Amino acid sequence: MNNQNSTPLFDALVEYNRRKPAYFRVPGHRYENGINPILLEAVGDAVFSFDLTETPLLDDLHNATGPIREAEQLAADLWGADYTHFLVNGTTCGNEAMILTALHGGGTVAVPRNAHKSALMGLILSGGNPAYIMPELEEEWGLHGGVHPDTVEEVFRVHPDCKGVFIVSPTYYGIASDLKSIAEICHRHDAILMVDEAHGAHCYFSDDLPKGALELGADVCVQSIHKVAGSLTQSSMLHVKSDRIKKSRMDSNLTLVQSTSPSYLLMLSLDMARHDIARRGKQMIDRAAALAANARERINAIPGMACAGRELIGKAAIFDYDVTRLIVSANAIGITGFDLQKMLFSEYNIDMELANYRNVLGIVTFANEQENLDVLVDALADIAHKHRDGSPLPPAEKLPPQPEYVLSPRNAYFSDRERIPWVDAKGRIASEMIAPYPPGIPVIYPGERVSEEVWDYVEAFRQRNGHLHGPSDAKLSTFVVVR
Repeated sequence: MNNQNSTPLFDALVEYNRRKPAYFRVPGHRYENGINPILLEAVGDAVFSFDLTETPLLDDLHNATGPIREAEQLAADLWGADYTHFLVNGTTCGNEAMILTALHGGGTVAVPRNAHKSALMGLILSGGNPAYIMPELEEEWGLHGGVHPDTVEEVFRVHPDCKGVFIVSPTYYGIASDLKSIAEICHRHDAILMVDEAHGAHCYFSDDLPKGALELGADVCVQSIHKVAGSLTQSSMLHVKSDRIKKSRMDSNLTLVQSTSPSYLLMLSLDMARHDIARRGKQMIDRAAALAANARERINAIPGMACAGRELIGKAAIFDYDVTRLIVSANAIGITGFDLQKMLFSEYNIDMELANYRNVLGIVTFANEQENLDVLVDALADIAHKHRDGSPLPPAEKLPPQPEYVLSPRNAYFSDRERIPWVDAKGRIASEMIAPYPPGIPVIYPGERVSEEVWDYVEAFRQRNGHLHGPSDAKLSTFVVVR
């Protein structure tokens, strides 16, 4: 293994700045000289000397042979991959590249209904056909559960030519599927397992968390290092650990979806985050898990509040759970997740990651302090006391049957479209996605026909001003369909 104490890209940038040559390249701000003085006063000047471009010392992301390549190999060694690519367009471009690579020449790939929209983008770019699979629903919390291995096996029975399976694990809410069993099924059918591990880069460094996708047999995964592992926003990594994936094809697809002007600040932050995790990753992630565990215990002691934990394992195909995620519910006292998130921010200056109808989600990382968790617990206790007479929320409604698949996402995207009144959408082929919250799973994807059951289900949400993600008309008075 290479020396994890080294920082090749950081060293190259420092050496370039030491030389500080007369500069006639982009970017045009010339270190701090061309930066708006208001911005300069607010953030200081040092960071701008690292915003450089491809030079004789600094390598080229799209043809890395020097310090970028060395930094990527260090990351591959640390996460246990055969090779790693730095991503400057986020996990979005990594998901697109995985699907493009799996579907080279067309074909079918299995995609869960709760996949990030970048999976849909990958299908549009590749022209492939999705075999949609439904994650289980955990009814008590109204959460997407895992994907059951039997569901994956059924995909191959119906689609024996399926080239790969795309799984989100752990999910935004920390829910992990049985990746080991799913990988075995994929490989038995000569297909690849792609894992959107955007929220799981830290799982490799603590026994308190689910095992990482590469450890469990995934052929390729993408991680948002910025989400929990200390790099800058939009910086991610793609790891390959498989001889089923042609490296030259993956390289070409990444060139297709990544910027030709990659940010050295983002790549530098990946190199330094890797360095930090290599030196003290277990200490960092164990600390986050301990902070979250303590907060969870205290939240569950508050009458009217609840915080999910390992009791989720075994339900709804949930194989494991990331305890650094705080899923907090005030259902028992009639407060929706949306309202709880608003209260926490407006009244207590606490900003949670996201909300759905039944819960709010907080992400605890190694960089949180105990006082952050104390403030949250105290705020939840105060809210629970003020609203202690509230009535419980009704349970989540059952999803309608999956609608008829008519067009591939690509054909639906490039077909002529028209905007029609929502009341006339029954029977039409959708050109947009609709995902009601709860549970946040799309009930209609582009290329599917709007069934009567789907229309009625969505209309019930619309009538009570429910939260609908996907439609370009947020009020859903109109809907875009294939002409």
